[in-house]
Amino acid sequence: MAVLTKLFGPQNLQMAEDVVQDTLVKALNSWKINGLPQNPSAWLFTAARNKAVDLLRQQKRKDVFSKNMMPLLQSEYTLVPTVQEIINTNSIDDDQLRMMFVCCHPSLSAEAQVALILKTLCGFSVAEIAKAFVTSYDNIEKRLYRARQSFRDNAVSFDLPSEAELQSRADNVLMAVYLLFNEGYNSTSHENLVRNDLIFEAMRLCDLICRSTRIKHYGPHALMALICFTASRNEARLDADGNILLLKEQHRSKWNRDLIAKGISYLGECAAAEEINRYHLEAVIAYEHATAVDYASTNWKNILHYYDVLLRLNPSPVVELNRAVVIGELHGPAACIEAINSIAQLPSLREYYLLPATLGEMYRQLKDHDTANTYFEEAIRLTRSASEKKLLQQKIKGR
Repeated sequence: MAVLTKLFGPQNLQMAEDVVQDTLVKALNSWKINGLPQNPSAWLFTAARNKAVDLLRQQKRKDVFSKNMMPLLQSEYTLVPTVQEIINTNSIDDDQLRMMFVCCHPSLSAEAQVALILKTLCGFSVAEIAKAFVTSYDNIEKRLYRARQSFRDNAVSFDLPSEAELQSRADNVLMAVYLLFNEGYNSTSHENLVRNDLIFEAMRLCDLICRSTRIKHYGPHALMALICFTASRNEARLDADGNILLLKEQHRSKWNRDLIAKGISYLGECAAAEEINRYHLEAVIAYEHATAVDYASTNWKNILHYYDVLLRLNPSPVVELNRAVVIGELHGPAACIEAINSIAQLPSLREYYLLPATLGEMYRQLKDHDTANTYFEEAIRLTRSASEKKLLQQKIKGR
């Protein structure tokens, strides 16, 4: 998507998406008959280049070249070598980083910017993006449509913005990487709860940003620390039968100590930041969990303090819900329920399965099983994850 958008221009984003779709369909048909090629990536890039050349020839005959398309593309003598040079696997990292910042064009809303990155560069479905934003499928469809239309109307180029604008766009780029990781850590509808492919991709993209000399590194390093701390628990999150193990039930000997050490290193590199952001705070919350010897040793007072600061910095009903859980750890389930009921924008969480799941757990601890089961059943209705449904059903059965 990145290299094709570089070729066609962001205003022809739909054309780039069509070439990707056509390439994948050809791969499915060809590989089913001929088997997997020796170098699948090279096969895909070659097929995409050929399709792009065909499209450009058609566009030439229709005389509807975009201003973004270089004069070299208009000559039959230079068309093919120019496309081969642009669609070059060696430059894909740079093109992906550039594409992330192109998607964060100021003509788009912040939500549309992040949704566009998730759709075009991270391979998210509309349903997965809707879950990440705690909104409806139709809302995301509309955002994506308006984003493509805005790119056409504003003739957006593939050039990187100025230094100052680059920094202002970085927040939404990091948000997209953050949501990509979240989907990998807790998949929406995939058969596996953990999607290591998405986690790896989030880490790779975040590393690209960390290594860029044009972007202040405090935010990206804090996000990388958060990802490392959180991903360190992956091997302990499921039992042998594939059942979810919550934090209290996990064997910490299975936590990845190398990732925790890496997270501590990244956290240290952003400690000198003049101002903190949400990733710093979420990273230190994750650090408290990662470094606690066992669940009973968790420093919930520190975590509550970090959530208080996070709430002031980044007010959100989801943050308030997480904070309420910490209050429950410190002061009991009744205090947690009270904190949940005091969330100012509580109605905005009505489609968020963790709200009834949390309330169900609190009422279960209070021995009010009828109320608890009602909430668990509501949570089952709201989640598409088979692993989460199974966990909630086990809670209903009293396990």
